Amino acid sequence: MGNTVKALVAFIPAERCQNFVVGDLREMPLDKMVDLSGNQLRHFPVHVCSFRELVKLYLSDNHLSSLPLELGQLQNLQILALDFNNFKALPQVVCTLKQLCILYLGNNKLCDLPNELSLLQNLRTLWVEANCLTQLPDVVCELSLLKTLHAGSNALSLLPGQLRRLRELRTIWLSGNLLTDFPPVLLHMPFLEVIDVDRNSIRYFPSLAHLSGLKLVIYDHNPCRNAPKVAKGVRRVGRWAEETPEPDPRKARRYALVTEESQEAQAPALPPPRPPANS
Repeated sequence: MGNTVKALVAFIPAERCQNFVVGDLREMPLDKMVDLSGNQLRHFPVHVCSFRELVKLYLSDNHLSSLPLELGQLQNLQILALDFNNFKALPQVVCTLKQLCILYLGNNKLCDLPNELSLLQNLRTLWVEANCLTQLPDVVCELSLLKTLHAGSNALSLLPGQLRRLRELRTIWLSGNLLTDFPPVLLHMPFLEVIDVDRNSIRYFPSLAHLSGLKLVIYDHNPCRNAPKVAKGVRRVGRWAEETPEPDPRKARRYALVTEESQEAQAPALPPPRPPANS
């Protein structure tokens, strides 16, 4: 949807907005993408499910709390954005979209994830930041190809030991949680390249020098008594780090994310990532 259409939508009363947007979608887009972000939607326009070749579907920043079963017809979807909505539970139909490689669920009201999420074995990137998670759902540890996990701005106080099974995981973002100790499981994941534990309550950092794949560790805004020891060439962002001046950790996260997503096989380019709501 072009900027002109979005600008017009802003002047339409909420009760008429959805009908206007649905009417604008008459044919399968040539770029195989539908972007209905920020359109005050309360119900998903079911006729979009007739676009069977759709690859990217953006439903961010609406008022959605459910999705129709017909969404399961979009078996070619690779990117699905449901962030900034009102989901209290992930609709089961999402777990039937087996070609998904990037799933945005941030800024909702999720307290858990269904076991059926394990069916998404092509998933490379999962965003669950700014939800109501008090623990990382075990099902995340079954996503064997996962490369990037965004779980910041929740209420996590620890991570499950099963996380070490994710041998493809390269970046993990845990900013703004309730960690009082550096998660021990991360010490057994030498393949990690980026670790972000910014804005937690960690008082002591163990040595990370043995993590041979590590490139960046962000540990700013913790009441720590020491900086984590790292191998030569590893960049640190936080107190006592070598950088002068220290780089903005939000920029560091965004740079790493853009680099990573530009390398996603077969996945089309994404719009710029949203920062967490409380960043």
